[in-house]
Amino acid sequence: MAEKAQSPKDLSKHFEVGDLAVYPAHGVGRIESIESRVINGDTHDFYIMKIIDNGMVIMIPTSNVDSVGLRTVVDKTQIPDIYAVLTEKKDDLQDNQTWNRRYKEYMDKLKTGSPFDVAAVFRDLYMLKLSKDLSFGERKLLDTARTLLMREICTAKNQEESQVRTEIESLFDNNGNGSKPAE
Repeated sequence: MAEKAQSPKDLSKHFEVGDLAVYPAHGVGRIESIESRVINGDTHDFYIMKIIDNGMVIMIPTSNVDSVGLRTVVDKTQIPDIYAVLTEKKDDLQDNQTWNRRYKEYMDKLKTGSPFDVAAVFRDLYMLKLSKDLSFGERKLLDTARTLLMREICTAKNQEESQVRTEIESLFDNNGNGSKPAE
C-alpha cells in the first residue's frame, strides 16, 4: 500500500532557533528566536520567524503551532510525490466556475500549508492559463503558488532555483502540453 502523504499536522514539531519551517501561504522561513511576551497579564512563548523570500517577520505562539499550520520543510524523499501532483491530468479545470469562486477555492488550498495542495493550485492555474486569460487575482495566485512551491523544493533539495525550475519545466514538457511554466 502506498504511503499516505504527510499532512501539515504530521510535520509539526518543536522548533529551535535556526530551524527552517513553512508557514502556510507565506512560505519557508527561519526561526530567528524564541521569545516570551506578556499579553493580558499572561506570559506566552513565541517563535519569531523570518520569511526567506520577503524578510517578513511573523510571531507565532508556540502553543498554536498545529492550529496555524507551522510545519517542517517537506522531506526531500517526498519531492517525487509533489512532482506527481504537478503531472496529474485534470479533466475538469473548473472552467465552468466563475473566476472568483476558483480564486476562493485556490486560496483555501494555499492556506492549508500542504505542499501537495500548493502544487495542485500551481498545476491547475498554469493549465487554465494555457486555455484562457486568468483574472488578475488568479495571476497573483499562480505567482504565489509558484513562489511557495519553488522555495520549498529548493530548500528541501538544497538546490538553486534555476535547477528546480528546469526540473518543473521538464515535468510540464513531459506531461504532453508542450509548454513550459511561465516565469
